[in-house]
Amino acid sequence: MRYARCAVDGREFDAIVEHDEVVELSGSMLGAHERGPRHPLASVVLLPPVMPRTFYAAGFNYRAHNRHHTDLGYDPIKVGPHPEVGYRAQSALVGDGADIVRPADVSGRFETEAEVVAVIGSTLRNATRDDAVAGVFGWTIGNDVSAREWQHADRTLWRAKNADTFKPMGPWIETDVDPLASTTTVRRNGVVDAVFATGDMIFDPYDFIVEITKYITMHPGDVLWMGADGNTAMAPGDVIEIEISGIGTLTNHVASPVPAATPDEHLEHLEHLDHEGARR
Repeated sequence: MRYARCAVDGREFDAIVEHDEVVELSGSMLGAHERGPRHPLASVVLLPPVMPRTFYAAGFNYRAHNRHHTDLGYDPIKVGPHPEVGYRAQSALVGDGADIVRPADVSGRFETEAEVVAVIGSTLRNATRDDAVAGVFGWTIGNDVSAREWQHADRTLWRAKNADTFKPMGPWIETDVDPLASTTTVRRNGVVDAVFATGDMIFDPYDFIVEITKYITMHPGDVLWMGADGNTAMAPGDVIEIEISGIGTLTNHVASPVPAATPDEHLEHLEHLDHEGARR
């Protein structure tokens, strides 16, 4: 089954995706709910399919990613004997169709990383592997946008990975798929840039969940981004599509920031509003 988080006329709701329609839910997809009215899929805005309590990120989790990393002149990343997880900012999340805004002062490599995302469906603490498998509600797609010069210049990843719009996620959550048997395809402006086996990971999602829950309780709605095989350079004007077979396609346009209004433009805007108010 496919679940989405949608908006119509500014009103947000969870929904079930059925062919070219969405069925509005009266409650949460992760809890009790009832089916409500239908809307054409094309008429709704697809939001990030869940807003996580905690946003976990596996980071480096494909060996091929290390080859790409060293090809660009960076030191190789060491792989430890067990999974290690990081965190990302909720505020960076946007949905399918939203713009990725490249900040004006970004220089150097500006990249997309295609990631499968596990959405947690139950409370997990000291999970066994069987618990971890049963505790995943479903799977979605993440675009881990990265500003590489910031990543290597800053002490932390605070802006290189977490700037506004740097974490597109969607378009929906698919519950009936085995992502470890899927294929990930990245297209830039309609041209295939990368194809890799989604499951070709160093540690799989269940390894991470078992390790995380030894120390940290995972909750329904938490997400775990699983890392990427490689990177695709992008620039304003590009359209990035990430397809994971059995889940769907996440599509986002890369944009430049809208320039701030000058004082004269701001004054003209206020005068326009006053004029419109007077007319009404």
